Amino acid sequence: MKNYAIKLVWATTLYVFAFAVLCQTDVSYNVLVGLLLFGFLLIPYMVYTVLTDYYTTTKTFRDWYEDHAV
Repeated sequence: MKNYAIKLVWATTLYVFAFAVLCQTDVSYNVLVGLLLFGFLLIPYMVYTVLTDYYTTTKTFRDWYEDHAV
């Protein structure tokens, strides 16, 4: 995982799961609203980062899947 975008996707996914768990506990509403607002910023930032990431590959659809020799 050398790529920053992949690490950001994993971190955002873990954040969303942690937020969902915290919503089921007795955490104060002020903390939950703060985390919600941070999530509203984090998710669009993740989408922007993934879409603008400079990633190139030499693979094409003719290469099929790497785990299945054709």
